[in-house]
Amino acid sequence: MYDFAPTASADKPALYADLVLAARAIVDGEPDPIANMANVAALVWQFLPDLNWAGFYRLIGDELLLGPFQGKAACIRIPLGKGVCGTAAATRRTQRVEDVHAFPGHIACDAASASEIVVPVLHGERLIGVLDLDSPLPARFDQADAEGLEALCAAISSALVG
Repeated sequence: MYDFAPTASADKPALYADLVLAARAIVDGEPDPIANMANVAALVWQFLPDLNWAGFYRLIGDELLLGPFQGKAACIRIPLGKGVCGTAAATRRTQRVEDVHAFPGHIACDAASASEIVVPVLHGERLIGVLDLDSPLPARFDQADAEGLEALCAAISSALVG
């Protein structure tokens, strides 16, 4: 059994440092990428406040396919270049969207979502997929979130390769 918890009243850098350590510990020695994505999605859900969706989309062929997540049922397939997730995958750059309703081509899976951040998961030059977080709060995600989530994805990417 694992018992991970964020440090009480931690600032964002400390919170993300705790999250990275917990994620590394939980994927250590486990070769199954789906199981690892499931546990990391659960950790993100547990550690980060004000989310209404957190999970992975996996790159399968030329589209993103829904992977393990926490939250309401979601879109299953997303073409590369479409929506926030598809844009992050196509550009291999983190997409931080303060107002999803202002993002051209936003794919709304949950009408309650107001902001979103999507981080590409890369293993070397290979795109594995994306980590997608939604919030019901406008402008929920800042640069510290982007940096923390990018560090998380870099730390666990080798455990997510199939």
